[in-house]
Amino acid sequence: MLRASSGGTGPSGTAGGEGRLVSIGTVLNLLREEFPEVTISKIRFLEAEGLVEPQRTPSGYRKFSTVDVERLGYVLRMQRDHYLPLKVIREHLDAMARGERVQLPTPAQSREVLDLADEAVAAGAADAGHGEPGRPAAARIGREELLATAGATEGELAEWESYGLVAAHPDGGFDADCVTVAKLIADLGRFGLEPRHLRAMKAAADREAGLVEQVIAPLRRHRNPQTRAHAEATARELAALSVRLHAAFVQSALHLRTQ
Repeated sequence: MLRASSGGTGPSGTAGGEGRLVSIGTVLNLLREEFPEVTISKIRFLEAEGLVEPQRTPSGYRKFSTVDVERLGYVLRMQRDHYLPLKVIREHLDAMARGERVQLPTPAQSREVLDLADEAVAAGAADAGHGEPGRPAAARIGREELLATAGATEGELAEWESYGLVAAHPDGGFDADCVTVAKLIADLGRFGLEPRHLRAMKAAADREAGLVEQVIAPLRRHRNPQTRAHAEATARELAALSVRLHAAFVQSALHLRTQ
């Protein structure tokens, strides 16, 4: 049974008898006592990120030790309770392996982790020329301002809207995401890509968003307020991974076609 952390700095929990190796299905059942939203895909993802290294049988099946389950519990707990990114959690685990004491953030500091992540995303968009520096995330701009920002004509914007690539809010305003999309569409248009070519990208993005919603839906329905709040961080992490995967697919395909 996986035991919840008492607030200390180390992982806690057991995986059956000491030294016993268990399957990923058993690990899932142990973790779900404290983390009902965890999935086998999540465990495999944490393994791929180097946060746990289970042994493998000659036939390739994963076998997890007590320490592996403790590490997984610690990772999930730090994500749920402190909103820590995996890079920081990995640093914590490495420090504890060296016998060092790790200082956990206070609840207020944990909330700041998400706020800083939002600021970093906004700053990155502004640096890339796809955002509006100093504009609050919830602010909206009018149609004329969007046209000026994207360097587009009214006819072009109307065409983007007809293909469902850009949509105004009921009040007629466009949010920061619309501004980013409009500028990217305009940039791609300079290379001859027309809105009709971009419908497939929009459809793929909608499907990816649907997958993310499926993953975080149990978190949002959870009785624990911290778990519900963790849905926000999980959605952000999944969105970033989806973007990276999409970029890798495109790059891989282009490499294949130029060989």
